[in-house]
Amino acid sequence: MTTQKSFIKNFWQEKKMVGAMSPSSKFLAQKMLKNVDFKKAKVIVELGPGTGVFTKKILQKMAPDAKLLVFELNTDFYNLLNAEIQDKRMILIHDSAEKITEYLHKNDLLNADYVISSLPLANFPAKLQETILKESYSILKNAGKYIQFQYSLLSKKHLEKQFQTVHISFTPINFPPAFVYTCVKEK
Repeated sequence: MTTQKSFIKNFWQEKKMVGAMSPSSKFLAQKMLKNVDFKKAKVIVELGPGTGVFTKKILQKMAPDAKLLVFELNTDFYNLLNAEIQDKRMILIHDSAEKITEYLHKNDLLNADYVISSLPLANFPAKLQETILKESYSILKNAGKYIQFQYSLLSKKHLEKQFQTVHISFTPINFPPAFVYTCVKEK
């Protein structure tokens, strides 16, 4: 099955887990990764990579000694990523983003420099959103960044509740157009 067909199929079957009918554009990927210092980043966590648009860009830019923990709960997308990407720096995890701390510890990692999230937070119940954001915040280093895209501003209050600094930018050249939140841990 092609990447596009897989994405459309999963959108219709898993609307709570898949937020769009097509993968993210290269323009959205550029905006999402614009504030990542790949030279200094040793641990990056990616949540909900889907078909791996951001994953592949992250791996291209990452340092040779860095680690990328990728959380994908959707079985089709997990299998696709597992088949397409062979990189010893990537740790592909078929589990929920709620378990970030558990998997960091399993891999002898204390914290992360960045969390890059494509999760459709606005589709999740408030409690699940809160848990994922708290976990993300807790594993970030001081001055670490949580970068999230959404198709609306519905998750803004949840992000502002968790992070001291939240910057929002907009990417019109994506289907659908998207907001990019760059949140900084300042404590």
